[in-house]
Amino acid sequence: MDYTQLAAPLIAGIVLGAVLTGLIIPALKVLHSEQSIREDGPESHHTKAGTPTMGGIAIIVAVIFVCAATVRLSAVPRLALFAFLMFGAIGFADDYIKVIRKHNLGFRAWQKLTCQIVAALVLAAYHSSIAISGANVYIPVLNEYWDFGIWYVPFVAFVIIAMVNSVNLTDGLDGLAAGVTSITALFFALLSTVPAFLAGGSFCAALSGACLGFLFFNKNPAKVFMGDTGSLALGGGLAGVAIAMNMELLLPIAGFVYVAEALSVIIQVVSFKATGRRVFKMAPLHHHFELCGMSEKKVVGMFWILTALFCVLALYLL
Repeated sequence: MDYTQLAAPLIAGIVLGAVLTGLIIPALKVLHSEQSIREDGPESHHTKAGTPTMGGIAIIVAVIFVCAATVRLSAVPRLALFAFLMFGAIGFADDYIKVIRKHNLGFRAWQKLTCQIVAALVLAAYHSSIAISGANVYIPVLNEYWDFGIWYVPFVAFVIIAMVNSVNLTDGLDGLAAGVTSITALFFALLSTVPAFLAGGSFCAALSGACLGFLFFNKNPAKVFMGDTGSLALGGGLAGVAIAMNMELLLPIAGFVYVAEALSVIIQVVSFKATGRRVFKMAPLHHHFELCGMSEKKVVGMFWILTALFCVLALYLL
C-alpha cells in the first residue's frame, strides 16, 4: 500500500462522515437527545446545554460503510473493527441512559468499567489466539520486540481500557477529540505504507476521514457532540489498530494528548485526596487551560498541534 491508496478511504470517510452527521442531527433533535452539561464544569459550557449528543453514530456508520467497500478483513482491520464496534455499543448504551434520564450520568462507574473489562479481555484473548507474532510487543527506541508471555493478555486489556477512557476524557471541548483522533488515526494510516503494517491502512484512513467529516458540525460552536458513543468507539478502534500492529507502546507517544488528559485527572484526584489541594484549576487538562484564560478554540488548536508534533516524534522513533 502506498500513500495514493489511502486517499480513497480517507476522502470517502470525510464525505460520508459529513453527510451522515448532517442527516443525523435533525433526528437526534426529534428524539430529544440533548447533552446534559456538568454542573461543576466551566460556566462558559452551560450555554451548550441542549446540543444534540450521540453524533458518534455517524462516525461509526461512515467507517463501517467505507471499510465494507475498501478493506479486506484480515487480522488488523478485523480486530480494530471489533474493538471499534464493541466499545461504540457500550458508549451508545451509556448515552441512551443519559438521554432517558435527562442527566449527565449514565452507567454507574462500576457498571461501565465492568463492561469495558469484559470487552477488553475478550479482544485481548481473541488477538492472542490469532496473532502471528504471538505475545511480542515492539519497544520504541530499542527497536526490538519483547515477548510478554502470560502477561500479554492483561497488558493488551489494560492498553484498550486506558485508551478508551483517555479518549473519553479528551472529549470535553468542541472539536477536540475528533481532531486529535483524526490526526492520530492518520499517523497509523501512514504506518501502513510499511509492508508489515499494510492491513490497517484503510481502516485508519476511513477513521481519520470520518472524524474530519464529523468536525464540520462539531467544531466550535458545535452543532452536535459525539457522546460516549463516539469517544469510546474511537478509543477502541485506535487501541485495536495499535495492538494488531504490535505498536502498543507507540500509541501513548502518538496519542500524547490523550495520556496528558488522563494523567491530569489522576494527578488531580490523588493530590486532592492526599493533601486537600488541587494541582490544576480543573481537570481534565483542557479545562485547566480554559480557566487560565485561553479561549476554547485556542486550547483545541494547541492540542491539535501537539498531537501532530508527537506523531512526528513517533515516526522518528520508528
